[in-house]
Amino acid sequence: MTEIVEAQHKTILDMDATELAQKIRDREITCTEAVSDYIKQITKVNPRINAMVEERFTQAIEEAKEKDLQLNESTAKGDLFGVPISVKEAYDVAGMKTTGGLLYRRKAFASEDAEVVKRLKNAGAIILGKTNTPELCFCQETENKLYGRTNNPWDIARTAGGSSGGEGSLLAAGGAAIGIGSDIGGSIRFPSHFNGVIGFKSGMFQVSADGNFPNINHPLQQRMLGLGPMGKSVRDMKRMYHIIADRKPAAKTLDSVQIDILPAATNFPLAKYSKELLDDVAHFLSSFFPIERAVPPYFNDSALLWQEIMSIDGGKSVAEIALPNQNTTVWKEYAKERFTNISPIHRYLSWALIGANMFKPSKRRIAEIVAIFEKGDAKLHDYLANRVLIFPVYHRGAPEHGEVYKDIFSIRKTFKKYMPFIAHANVWGLPALVIPVGTDEDHMPISIQIMSMNGNEDLLFKLGEMLETHFRGYARSQLLD
Repeated sequence: MTEIVEAQHKTILDMDATELAQKIRDREITCTEAVSDYIKQITKVNPRINAMVEERFTQAIEEAKEKDLQLNESTAKGDLFGVPISVKEAYDVAGMKTTGGLLYRRKAFASEDAEVVKRLKNAGAIILGKTNTPELCFCQETENKLYGRTNNPWDIARTAGGSSGGEGSLLAAGGAAIGIGSDIGGSIRFPSHFNGVIGFKSGMFQVSADGNFPNINHPLQQRMLGLGPMGKSVRDMKRMYHIIADRKPAAKTLDSVQIDILPAATNFPLAKYSKELLDDVAHFLSSFFPIERAVPPYFNDSALLWQEIMSIDGGKSVAEIALPNQNTTVWKEYAKERFTNISPIHRYLSWALIGANMFKPSKRRIAEIVAIFEKGDAKLHDYLANRVLIFPVYHRGAPEHGEVYKDIFSIRKTFKKYMPFIAHANVWGLPALVIPVGTDEDHMPISIQIMSMNGNEDLLFKLGEMLETHFRGYARSQLLD
C-alpha cells in the first residue's frame, strides 16, 4: 500500500498542470491530494534550494477542501481548477507580503491581488506560496538581504538565475504544477534555461503588469517587460497565457513558416554543448521547414539598447525605492556591503545601480532610440510576419553562484557579449518560448528560445510542442528527493 501511495505522489509531482486539472475534473485525484503532495515536496526540498520564501499552506488546504466540495456539487469552474501554483514574489497577492527582497519592506502586506493573480484565481488555481527574487528584480541571479540565496536543484552550488529564480528552482524540484514570472532582461528565460523548465515571456503590452512590483513607469522600459508562465509543458504555457493575456492569440498553422536559427559561429561566446544542441535543433527542423542560419535585423544592437533603456534615469527610480529617506548613496552602500556586509541592500543591486548611472543615456540619445524603434518595429513586424527565430538563451548551462552577475555587470562592459541572445526579445517586445533541449557536460540543462512577433504566439506553441517532444523538454530534478 505504501508503494502505491508513493507512486501516486511521484505521478502528481510529474504531471503538468493540464493533465492534473483533467484528473481533478475526472475525480481521479482530489484537490486536497494534489495540494498536500506539493506541500510535502516543498517541505522536503525547500530547505536546500530556498525557492519559496512565503507559504500559505493552511489556506491552500482549506481552499482545496472547498474545491473538492464544488466538484461534488458539479459547480467547479476554470481551466486551472484545483491546480497548485507558485507565484513570483514580485506579484501582489492579497494578505501576503510583496517585499522585493528589501529588509525595510519585510512587513509590506498587499491588500489586493495583482491583475494576473486575479485571473489565475478566477481560473481555479490554488496558490501555495511566493518565490524568491533578487532585490527589486534587478539582477539575473536570485539573492537578497531579506530572504537569502536561491539554489539550483540540479546542483545547489550553481545559480538558479533571476529574477524569477525562485520560480525556476521550485518548479524544477517539483514544488508546484505551474508558476508565473516576469521578464524585462531575461528574468523568465534565464531561470527556465538554468533549471530546465519551460518558460514563456509574453510580448510587449500583452499581459497587464498591474500589481507587479516594482512598477515600471517609463514607456521604453514598459515595452521590454513581458509577464508569463513557467512550468512543465508547452501546452501549459499556452493554457496559462490564454488566461492572463488581454487578447487571445489567433490560431496559426506551421504550413508556410520560415525558421531562422542563429548561426553557432557568431562573435558571441557559445559553449561546445550549446553549439551542438543548436545544430541538432536545426537538423531536426530542416526535415519539416525551410531553415536559414541567419542573424535577424538589429540583433547586434540589442544588448546596448537594452542596457541604455534599463539605465534610462540612471537608476534613480529604483534607488529611491531601495534606499528611501536615507542620507546615503549607492556608492556608499556598495562599499559598505563589499567590505563590512552591513548595507541594507545587496551588492548586486548597488553595483547594478552604479552601472545604470554610468550608462544613463542623454536626452539626445533617448530621441535616437525612439527613432530606432519607430523604424525597427515596422521592419521587424514585416520580417517576422511568418517567421520564427531560434536563439540560444545563454552561452552555457548554469554556472556557480556569482558568475552570471560578473558576466553581465562587469565594468568591462561584458554585457555586450553575454546579453544579445536575451536582449533581442526584450528590446523589440517579442514573445519568446524557452524549451530545454539537452544537457551539458556537467548534466546541467541547456535550452533554446523561439521568438516571433506579437500575434504569432500560436506558432511558437506549435513549434515548441514539436521540439519538447523530440528533445529533452521538462524533467524534474530528483537529486533532493
